[in-house]
Amino acid sequence: MLKIWGRTTSSNVQKVLWCCAELGLEYERVDLGGPFGGNQDPEYLELNPNGLVPTVKDGELIMWESNTICRYLCSTRNGDRLYPKDPSARTHVERWMDWQLSSLGPPMGTLLFGLIRTRPEQRDHAAIEAARRKALTAWTIADDALEGHAYLAGEELSLAEITLGTLVYRWHAFPIERPVLKNLKNWFERLRERPAFKKHIEIPIT
Repeated sequence: MLKIWGRTTSSNVQKVLWCCAELGLEYERVDLGGPFGGNQDPEYLELNPNGLVPTVKDGELIMWESNTICRYLCSTRNGDRLYPKDPSARTHVERWMDWQLSSLGPPMGTLLFGLIRTRPEQRDHAAIEAARRKALTAWTIADDALEGHAYLAGEELSLAEITLGTLVYRWHAFPIERPVLKNLKNWFERLRERPAFKKHIEIPIT
């Protein structure tokens, strides 16, 4: 059985939990990081020298980096519908996974820390507004890509959705100005229909 270290409120842990749910995988999970601490303990750093979550153990294999973990689970647990074997089809999924890390993750992380994890009187409103604008530019790219499509990489849910799901939930939950992006909103509502999204993603943001 898989063993997962990481708190359920971590966006990166949420990706892995949602992926496991879509694949019907059982796992043991250990609360770690954030209010639970433990991520700087020597024993944990031997598993993941970054001191971050999640870390996943499958047999003797130790993995970290959530997108890598999701790719591995799909590749070893009959997850072709989420992560196709065909190299050409796979590019349509992987580009959104990489885009999440490079383009969307940074401004969304700034919004998380600025709006949720910083006291109101200590907030850097200029940095928050700059991050909002950068995130909006990125989300507009996704909105354009969803024109005429149910999902980002085709007509079925894929790892593109699983790696972006937490961020689109947070985008719609943060107390910020959000111009209407019709395709993005419809896509978000489509994700909200999935039981695993409601269980692992649509939870209080901390």
